[in-house]
Amino acid sequence: MLKIVILGTGNLAKHLYSAFSKADHVKIVQVVGRNREELRLFSAHVSTSDDFNTIADADLYLIAVKDDAITEVSGYLLDKEGLVVHTSGAIDLNAIQPENKGVFYPLQTFTKGKAVDFRTIPICIEAQQKKSLETLKKLAGSISKNVHHIDSEQRKKLHLAAVFVNNFTNYLYGVGEELCLEEGLSFDLLKPLIMETAEKVQNISPKDAQTGPARRNDVKSMESHLELLNKKEHITLYKLLSQAIKQAHEKKL
Repeated sequence: MLKIVILGTGNLAKHLYSAFSKADHVKIVQVVGRNREELRLFSAHVSTSDDFNTIADADLYLIAVKDDAITEVSGYLLDKEGLVVHTSGAIDLNAIQPENKGVFYPLQTFTKGKAVDFRTIPICIEAQQKKSLETLKKLAGSISKNVHHIDSEQRKKLHLAAVFVNNFTNYLYGVGEELCLEEGLSFDLLKPLIMETAEKVQNISPKDAQTGPARRNDVKSMESHLELLNKKEHITLYKLLSQAIKQAHEKKL
């Protein structure tokens, strides 16, 4: 049985707690965090503490806190023998102070109250010691069928790619919703299009799937769109993205 302590009480900590509490051969022995109100959500099921000086002994310590707090939190584990890992996509392995260190990065967006299926989520692991890497494989494999050994530089670039395909794309969804609401239209009208685009890139390259006025260099349509936009940031975005698409496909035009 692999005994783990979760350090953190945010969205990711909650999702990881939910996943590991159902996993075979894994036992959560403690959840530690400074937010007492959030800790109450865990206290009915597991030992909790808001004091980082009272962290229980375990085989593995899972740090699920904001990126700039990882090094500080790991400092409370210097006297522990277990493996210490963080869950960030953007932070180097060496941000962790103890020598026995690793990374356990679930590549997914986590939202409060929105359940996810960990079995399909890519979990990217890294460790300096072979034994520690095997421990992480065991831990990741207990909740996911999609486990990958990826080093810190690869993971940082992967996280950057995730920002483009998720965070930036979601912002653009918001722009689309705003434009619809301005005309009294429902955002639901765009959802079949969103789903078709998402499904299409499961089978073909995003570059090959690209369509639209910028892809075919339809200047008249692009000028018409710009006239409909009122916000400066939307106009800037439209021009920048259209230019980038044109450049990516200029040899085919």
